[in-house]
Amino acid sequence: PKLATNSFVVMTTKLFVANLGWSVTENDLFNIFSDCGEVLSVKIPVRREDGRSRGFAFVEMGSADDANRAIQQLNNMMLYN
Repeated sequence: PKLATNSFVVMTTKLFVANLGWSVTENDLFNIFSDCGEVLSVKIPVRREDGRSRGFAFVEMGSADDANRAIQQLNNMMLYN
């Protein structure tokens, strides 16, 4: 399992999530962020060459309050899978 410290940058209600382990899935992030509020979308970009995660994601929350709650609760959280 990969272990990483995540960091976030607020882009309105869309959050940039960095330092993801290669095995973390969009479904994993959806479930984790759902505890903080409504999740509208999750996208983990992949490399064209092999389809492997690029190690970061974008999570769009339902409101600015949900986004701020996610930052407060999940910033520097250790994710592993």
